[in-house]
Amino acid sequence: MTDDITKIELDHFYPHPPEKVWRALTTPELMGQWMMPPIGFEPVVGNEFEMKAQPMPGQNFSGEIRGRVLEVVEPELLSVTWNDAQADHESGWVISWALRPEGTGTRILFSHTGFDPEDQVMQRARSIMGNGWQAMLGNLEPVIAAA
Repeated sequence: MTDDITKIELDHFYPHPPEKVWRALTTPELMGQWMMPPIGFEPVVGNEFEMKAQPMPGQNFSGEIRGRVLEVVEPELLSVTWNDAQADHESGWVISWALRPEGTGTRILFSHTGFDPEDQVMQRARSIMGNGWQAMLGNLEPVIAAA
C-alpha cells in the first residue's frame, strides 16, 4: 500500500488474459463472488449501482454503498465513485482498476482516492479499507480462474 495518506494503491498480477480479468471485474454475478453482490451494476458510464457491506458504526459507515460508473475502457479501465448511501454528503472517493497486459497475464493497478488527510475517521477508514481491498484482490484470483 502507498504511503500517501490521501489514497490506497495496490498492484496485483493475475496469470490470466485481460479479457478474462475484465469479465470477473464487471460481471455482477462474478463481482459478488470476490467483492460484494452489486445491485443494478452495468459497466456503462453514468450507471448507478448499490452494494451492501457490514455496517461499521464506529467509522460512521452504514454498510450501504452507492456508486456511479465514471469511466469504462474495455478491457483496460473501470472507474467508479464509492459513497455511503446514508451519509449526508458524498465522500469524494473514486475507485479504479487499470488492467495492463503483462506476458500471458494481467497486472491490475488498483487505486482508491479521496481520503481527507485532516479527517481522522477517513484515515482510519483508509487503513481498514486498504486491508480489505488487498483481501478482495486476492479473492479475485479463483473467480478469474473459474470464469
